Amino acid sequence: MERTVVRVSIFGLLLAFGGAQPNKDDWEIYSFHINSTVTSRYATTVITSRVVNRKDESTEVEFHVRIPKNAFISKFRMFMDDQVYDGEVKAKEAAQQQYTQAVSRGESAGIVSSVGRTLEEFKTSVTVAPLKKVTFELTYEELFRRRLGKYELQIFARPMQPVKDFKVDVYIHEKAGINYMDIKGGLSTNALANAITKTLADKQAWVYFYPTVDQQKTCDSCGEQGLNGDLVIVYDVNRHKSLGDIKRSKGYFVHHFAPSSLLRIPKNVVFVIDQSGSMHGRKMEQTRIALLHILSDLAAEDYFGLITFDSNLFYWKRELVQANADNVESAKTFASNIKDRGSTNINTALLEGSRMLNEQPRQGSASILILLTDGDPTSGVTNLEQIQSNVREAIQDKFPLYCLGFGFDVNFAFLESMSLQNNGVARRIYEDSDADLQLKGFYDEVANPLLTNVTMSYSSSANLTQTKFSQYYNGSEIVVAGQITDNDVETFVPQVVAISRNASIVFSDANGTTESTDDSNLQRVWAYLTVKQLLDKELQLSGVEKEKVKSEALRLSLKYGFVTPLTSMVVTKPSEETTEVLHKPSEDTPPLSRRTSMGMHPGILSKGQSRRTSGGSHLDPQAGVYPSLGSRFSSGNYPNLHLPAHPGFQALPGLKGSPGLPGPPMLHDLVTDYDYRYDSLPIAPTTLSVAPGVRFLLQAENQSLPLCFDIAGRTILRLLHLPNAGVSVNGELDEDQGFIKIIVHFDTDNFVAVELGAVTVKYEQKLTRYTGDTALVAGSVAVFIRPTEVDITAGQTRLLILVHGKNGKDFLWPALRQQPSDDAVGILAQKAVVYEEVHQGPYTKLKIKDQEISVSRSSAVDFGMNLPATLACWLMSPESALRAPLSDFTLKVL
Repeated sequence: MERTVVRVSIFGLLLAFGGAQPNKDDWEIYSFHINSTVTSRYATTVITSRVVNRKDESTEVEFHVRIPKNAFISKFRMFMDDQVYDGEVKAKEAAQQQYTQAVSRGESAGIVSSVGRTLEEFKTSVTVAPLKKVTFELTYEELFRRRLGKYELQIFARPMQPVKDFKVDVYIHEKAGINYMDIKGGLSTNALANAITKTLADKQAWVYFYPTVDQQKTCDSCGEQGLNGDLVIVYDVNRHKSLGDIKRSKGYFVHHFAPSSLLRIPKNVVFVIDQSGSMHGRKMEQTRIALLHILSDLAAEDYFGLITFDSNLFYWKRELVQANADNVESAKTFASNIKDRGSTNINTALLEGSRMLNEQPRQGSASILILLTDGDPTSGVTNLEQIQSNVREAIQDKFPLYCLGFGFDVNFAFLESMSLQNNGVARRIYEDSDADLQLKGFYDEVANPLLTNVTMSYSSSANLTQTKFSQYYNGSEIVVAGQITDNDVETFVPQVVAISRNASIVFSDANGTTESTDDSNLQRVWAYLTVKQLLDKELQLSGVEKEKVKSEALRLSLKYGFVTPLTSMVVTKPSEETTEVLHKPSEDTPPLSRRTSMGMHPGILSKGQSRRTSGGSHLDPQAGVYPSLGSRFSSGNYPNLHLPAHPGFQALPGLKGSPGLPGPPMLHDLVTDYDYRYDSLPIAPTTLSVAPGVRFLLQAENQSLPLCFDIAGRTILRLLHLPNAGVSVNGELDEDQGFIKIIVHFDTDNFVAVELGAVTVKYEQKLTRYTGDTALVAGSVAVFIRPTEVDITAGQTRLLILVHGKNGKDFLWPALRQQPSDDAVGILAQKAVVYEEVHQGPYTKLKIKDQEISVSRSSAVDFGMNLPATLACWLMSPESALRAPLSDFTLKVL
């Protein structure tokens, strides 16, 4: 099939969302799922949107989501017309060339992304044929930053229409233990609070957000177009060791260092405030309000100074003074009378602030210089490089410089580079009603220094991320990652040396503090942190050194599939589609509302504009018919449902079934809204030629078609075995449907057995059977039973057992959502296959590991999704697909 290359990266075009808004009468999002898995403060989030074109003509369907600014997109896929369209990350220059060629052919650019305070927008679209469907899947990754004693996972939902199957699933696993968790954001208010289930069990936490269609219209910013807001999961972990939390896996380590039982260090702080004419009005007023609050929070042992500037300097005092009551009140009077006027002399103001700190060094204190400005330098020295050079020479790595850029008229790249050159950071202050709170919030982050001159050292290590930090503040965290030389754990010794007040302090543990883990994400955490820091370093350099750092950041971005400012994602889409540009937005990119319209994104197509009139992926009616959902795991009489009073079982608070604690609505409450069997959707039925036996799918790497194979007859299969974790998953296969029973074995003699209509748990010699919505923890295993699925977490492995129907008969299907280790074996543990088509035509062959295999093009239903979809695939024998005899995967007993 002829294809067009479409560039999908993330960068803001100067385009406005002025085009036609989605019309639910034209196309419908029938499923919208957000699944986020957090392990050791590293989140991998997958957004899946399934859309059907209900019209009898081709329609432009869009995928429009918001993701955190700090995240890297790592995967984007579309499923349509029995095809999978995978994105490929390329160097930006290479992708730009493809894009330019497409534009030269007359293809238009789309409206694709913008930048906001904490979120970036991702938008793309595709033409869907009449009565057909498309699935969009976006994956992004993010390492949390600890601020003010907490981590935040922000999930934004704005599908732009109520969705009958809307789900947010969050799973958090922290080996250090979770000491608290809270849920905030606009989607946690009003009636939506009843749609949230929160569960906390020592080292694990679960959050489920399953709002009904009616609930999706009830938040403060929601309405007839459905949800519009964010869900923010806030948490922190236990900190028992002063050296912190160190994990290692497969030759990599990650060290989280955040000691809290330390005395606060007195600080010396100078505030350098822009009072030029551009600060007129609201900005000046909010700055005054913020300063009054900040001055009130100064500790009596702190020393401070206050300078305002336009083309001239204005001193409250020409030297640092102690923050006693009289001085603070005097400074407040000065701050209350700051007036905007004149031009902007940043150079002189920063040099004077540096002088004040340098002339009054205090033993056992920490110095900080804070600049607030809203524009470019317009008087005095105005050459940006010269200003940066002057400031570096004045500070000489003695203290950090923090630059706050007010609004979008400021040259943020200049402020960011200057801050990084002087061991600080830059932060944009948004011109909103809470600007004073933003200013105060930033100050709170640096208000309480605990350590200075922090040096992290690791023997027998290589390729370390940043290891030297000028200051460590209460409520923050230092994260270092690297490789362990030759994976020699015996000689790997971590140590932290820092200054606390007047004394040098050493953090170490002679007994060893590193913890071995199966977390396969540690290498990606290292790559993520390395790329982030290389991008920061690039801003500080020039010439050959700059290019060297840029080249390494690009190499790692390509290797790990991160969409960064240096890369773009190229996606092939059906022929004659438009080409869209999605770059990673820089902080200098203004928010969408400030952009100039330079073109329109294609809206809904008319019949005459139809680009594709036949084909299209769809749900197999035989695979996707949903009988009464409650019949799978009968909800039963919930008020009387309770968990067994056995010491090995822990009832999870806030869920139905927990003794004495009424829980929010579970999925069974949504059945009447969701179980519409797609009768209302005009989906053209398709007849599949079903081969004898059960068909399995095996993903392929960087190929649009997966592999598939059939297993016939009643068979017991080894689905998954994790030797190190002591976990095994086996399943009994029906003759021609799916699984009739799946058992998860754990901790030697314990198990969870899932059958249609019931789940049986054996733990510590006690056997208990469940037939309704239930949540429980048995040792290292957590089980959530819902009407159409059973969610089982064993350590860092998460398995979803889904209930599907086909030909009027229900069956089970396992879907592995998280697999932590490479030592896993079994059908579910198979890695994506790398193959090459070596012969086209009626007798196609695939080359897999130097072996040529005859295949035929066929199709298979992917039952690993909540809503199954039919995919094209290459059909071959089980032995060829699994690259091993089938007997290696079969068992005599379950």
